[in-house]
Order: sequence, then structure tokens, then C-alpha cells
Amino acid sequence: MQLQTELDRIQSIGFRSAGSCISLDGKLAFELNELADSRNVLYAFVVDGRLMYIGKTVQTLRKRMAGYRSPGPTQPTNIRNNGNIRDSLAQGERVEIYALPDNGLLHYGGFHVNLAAGLEDSLIRELRPPWNGGQKELSNQETQPVS
Repeated sequence: MQLQTELDRIQSIGFRSAGSCISLDGKLAFELNELADSRNVLYAFVVDGRLMYIGKTVQTLRKRMAGYRSPGPTQPTNIRNNGNIRDSLAQGERVEIYALPDNGLLHYGGFHVNLAAGLEDSLIRELRPPWNGGQKELSNQETQPVS
């Protein structure tokens, strides 16, 4: 029996290919498909089939990727991942983007639940993508003893 990879696991819950990263005249560029204009997206960077990063955005995926293309001086996550992506591309690795858009169907007590916000911490904690800097810390609720 073959073990399921992290990529297999995220695809099994609905992540699908959203495009890829390329180097264009020494700068990052993103080739995105129809998921580019999706909002409330959970996205992942996958390098040569290995899950490297999971993030979320309430913006469109296109706008979020623009932040990685041209990070500002006060955006450490964008700066770090811009470097990670550029390094991977320089080594001849393929950098793909996968996305899980919010289908709007998840509700709790009559309120919409943002699927990306609800899943991000758990996926990072369980799958430990290296570019996320380790696993997400457990919330106080999960670490405090019950009285």
C-alpha cells in the first residue's frame, strides 16, 4: 500500500490546480486559470509535487499572488515566499499553485463560515508545510485543561 502524499491529501478535500509560478525576465509571474478571481481561497504552493506552503486570502487569488510578485518592505510572508519561489525556479523546479475556493455552502447557526479560515490552521498543523515555518500553535482552547 502506497502512503498518501500531502498533495494527495489536499486534493482529496477539493484543492485543484490554479496555475503556476514562472520567472519572466528575472521577476516572478503567475499563470492562473479560472480560479484567479475566486475569493475566500485556501491556496498552496507545491514544488515538484511537494507541498511547501498553505495560505488563505479573502481577496481574489490573483490579487494575493500579486503580493508575492512585488512584496512591500513590511510584508515578511510575501518577502520570504517570493524568495522561496524564486530559489525553487532557479533550481529548475516546477512551482504550482493549488486552490480550494469557498463554495459558500458552509453555515453555522445561520452564519456563513469561511472555509479557508476554518481549515488553514488545522492543515498547517497536520501537514507541516516547510515554508509555513513549522506547525501552527494550538489555540488556548486546545491546550488548556478542562476543569
